[in-house]
Amino acid sequence: MTDNLDSGLVPLPGDGTWSDESDWQLSDFADPEGVGEAEHVPVLAIVGRPNVGKSTLVNRILGRREAVVEDIPGVTRDRVSYSASWSGRRFTVVDTGGWEPDAKGLQQAVAAQAELAMRTADAIVLVVDATVGATATDEAVARVLRRSKTPVIVAANKVDSERLEAETASLWTLGLGEPFPVSAAHGRGAGDLLDIILDRLPQTPREAPVLGGPRRVALVGKPNVGKSSLLNKLTGSERSVVDNVAGTTVDPVDELVELDGRTWQFVDTAGLRRKVRTASGHEYYASLRTRSALEAAEVAILLIDASQPITEQDLRVLSLVIDSGRALVIAFNKWDLVDEDRRYQLDKEIDRELARVPWARRVNISASTGRAVQKLVPALDAALESWDKRVSTGPLNTWLKEVIAANPPPLRGGRQPRVLFATQAATRPPTFVLFTTGFLEAGYRRFLERRLREEFNFDGSPVRINVRVRDKREQRRRK
Repeated sequence: MTDNLDSGLVPLPGDGTWSDESDWQLSDFADPEGVGEAEHVPVLAIVGRPNVGKSTLVNRILGRREAVVEDIPGVTRDRVSYSASWSGRRFTVVDTGGWEPDAKGLQQAVAAQAELAMRTADAIVLVVDATVGATATDEAVARVLRRSKTPVIVAANKVDSERLEAETASLWTLGLGEPFPVSAAHGRGAGDLLDIILDRLPQTPREAPVLGGPRRVALVGKPNVGKSSLLNKLTGSERSVVDNVAGTTVDPVDELVELDGRTWQFVDTAGLRRKVRTASGHEYYASLRTRSALEAAEVAILLIDASQPITEQDLRVLSLVIDSGRALVIAFNKWDLVDEDRRYQLDKEIDRELARVPWARRVNISASTGRAVQKLVPALDAALESWDKRVSTGPLNTWLKEVIAANPPPLRGGRQPRVLFATQAATRPPTFVLFTTGFLEAGYRRFLERRLREEFNFDGSPVRINVRVRDKREQRRRK
């Protein structure tokens, strides 16, 4: 069994190019490893105490550097999910912060995120530093995992040579079965560990997403922008505490709201005052809960105070929504306080500050008076329709052929890359994969995204375009 983690993994754009294009045919991509089918894949959680190499192992499993790795403990705090593949099977890897049983303050929130990952995963890898052996913290984690019905794999990390393999025998005392030696930093034993992981992972996730039910809407924005006032106006009651003091809301507040004869689930979240990683105390916990509420939502309403200039805080929350891949409606609140001069300035600010999201639906409202709040429903419907939309492969490739014929991609290294095939790999958000003979510049990908939106009407939803470049080795394997 080889430890080369390139096998079976989707390479990043630009990782390789085909040197001989003549052997490739469109039929080669009729079913490109199932990427055309949206599917729910099992989840693997990577857990352990701080500084045992969890993020390094995540990068080794992914075959690329995604998780942040430093030589100091505690770099990873939130749980972060990545898509992975091995031997033709796809799954999700969740990197977690260091778990400590008696953590306080910030580390307590980190531990809570790790525990949530353990509860929701389909299989767990407990990473232990084999050079140190089982510590009291490792044993505490093991006690928690032994009570779980989820399959657990013990990865004895930092085994960089055969001489150190004998040290892994002591980890049997954790009571979680055979420890598997691996060196996440150097790749030693990684392929064998991945085979074990696939053997323990179920074919389908334990918890399939719940379909149907009310559409889930997250109200997000900086503090004191009117999120709680909007929820109260929609519900017709004082559901959320409203005060002129910024930061009144700390915990997300859920409420079922009847709008236009349909039930929606709205979540009022805490205002994000600063970056999650630099927040402290209750602000950090509130930020974590806000992010979790956004992850559970389908569409976000970003509230911006129209009476004040757009701030860095507004743009930071916008970035959080974009990164989450949720559909988006921007509500300019406090419109009753906007005069003609402010409208002129706001138009210029929108062109300058919100250039990243020209696709987002915009509604001018006043949460305090109820002005135009009924216009939110059509905007939400349009955004969700785009978020759920799927484009058939035939029309997609016919359109793409015409666009590229009129506007071919720019030369790279004296050669012009060719786009051989495209498919929509997923919805929620719409994600497209382009199979090419070379790397496509970011500017050209943005051009394709813009034209894709115009042709298939993806208003209100982010659209992701991934480029897959096969290298020479993969071509030989296919033969």
